[in-house]
Amino acid sequence: MRESSIKRKTAETDISVSVNIDGSGQYDIETGIGFFDHMLCLFAKHSLTDINIACNGDTQVDCHHTVEDVGIALGEAFKQALGDKKGITRYGTCFLPMDEALVMTSLDISGRSYLVFDGDLPCPLLGDFETETVEDFFQAFASSCGITLHIKLMYGRNTHHIIEAMFKSFARAICAAATIDPRVKGVPSTKGTL
Repeated sequence: MRESSIKRKTAETDISVSVNIDGSGQYDIETGIGFFDHMLCLFAKHSLTDINIACNGDTQVDCHHTVEDVGIALGEAFKQALGDKKGITRYGTCFLPMDEALVMTSLDISGRSYLVFDGDLPCPLLGDFETETVEDFFQAFASSCGITLHIKLMYGRNTHHIIEAMFKSFARAICAAATIDPRVKGVPSTKGTL
């Protein structure tokens, strides 16, 4: 099983994360931000990754520190669980509809951190969740996991639907990329390393 656990503590957040990439999508997630918890649960379910997250953050300030730091810790946990990356498919792409919204996510477990985020979110707040932190989450995950990540909103009107489509398409893409393909011998790169 490809599993890992991460603990990350700063003056702003205290986080513990555990992941099992070869799981079935079970989750136990509590960040103190309801909408964010909802998105992380969707991510676990649709990536088939078992995820436990406990975060005590300074949400009395705003959502930013919690969302970004969870992205860092979750990305580190995925990177650790992926190990030497031998046998993985490496690439994953998913076009995902959520009612009127359509999002494309494409990623490469490359060892190189890069994010292209192309998606204007119509509404700045969903409950107490600042929607601009969605990009911060994906930036943090991509940087700490070492993946190249492209997320593009094709179209959409409802901010909840758009963000949900982003998290679900990301989940499906990373599930595909992390899948072990028995035909892949060693690391899927002509360089011999990722």
